[in-house]
Amino acid sequence: MGINILHLLSLLLLPLVATAMLQHELFAVPDDPVILDYHNGTLLTGNYSINIIWYGDFTATQRGIVIDFITSLSASTPAPSVASWWKTTSLYQGGGAQITLGSQYFDTNLSFGKSLTRKNLSQLATDNGHHKNAITAIFTAQNILVEGFCLASCGIHRWATAGKHNGTKFAYLWAGNSETQCPGGCAWPFHKPIYGPQDPPLIPPNGDIGMDGLIIRIATLLAGIATNPYGDGYFLGDKLAPLEAVTACPGTFGTGYYPGYPGKLLIDETTGASYNADGLAGRKYLIPGMWNPVTKECTPLV
Repeated sequence: MGINILHLLSLLLLPLVATAMLQHELFAVPDDPVILDYHNGTLLTGNYSINIIWYGDFTATQRGIVIDFITSLSASTPAPSVASWWKTTSLYQGGGAQITLGSQYFDTNLSFGKSLTRKNLSQLATDNGHHKNAITAIFTAQNILVEGFCLASCGIHRWATAGKHNGTKFAYLWAGNSETQCPGGCAWPFHKPIYGPQDPPLIPPNGDIGMDGLIIRIATLLAGIATNPYGDGYFLGDKLAPLEAVTACPGTFGTGYYPGYPGKLLIDETTGASYNADGLAGRKYLIPGMWNPVTKECTPLV
């Protein structure tokens, strides 16, 4: 699934961060109330590792922001935290995956060059690493072009098969660092939006517009994978353009959110950065609200 930026902007007049859909793009934003339907398919449950493919050049600091976020998903940290946010996925019928960090692959030689197609992404995900009880995450550096990036989406999640006789079905995701390509579309609210109110952007909690924006999309995509990994889980609307656990709740970062305003957030007294979730190693993150199947509401962390 993917995130259709232009259509979303035309609907909301602001670049709400693109979120992933299995084989689809984000096309619309529903009117309240939001109700995700269960389509009787498989959700992720049990222990899953995330195997990362770093495509292009990332600094150790940039990689650390992402690695600490993934590690924080299943940590024992009090709310509001990355872990407390992730626990919402266990409220979905048949869900409840525990996420850990798996292997890392560094493709600094750019096996497919500086311009990737969706087919290239699928091949990267299929050819690298093990896939049983694993999710493959492809992250592209800020100078890498990806088919549809910025014009159509900020990230996608899909599924493929691998292994003997293609017997292993697995989910994968792609998201790119948007700092230099389309920060107004894919790094909001850490950058002024392309359209809509031009309020001052928020200070990113880890001091990196591109990577803090990437965290929002990683969170969105992982929630979509956990609750709709193969296209027959929880979603609203057309199967080819579904709204999922987070994409059905665009821009819901804090209490009192509305289009163009992310809501009331926590502020780091030292840096002035905005955040809503604590992670491991003293990390702070801004992650989007998720639809809660118990309350039937889009719920931000703070």
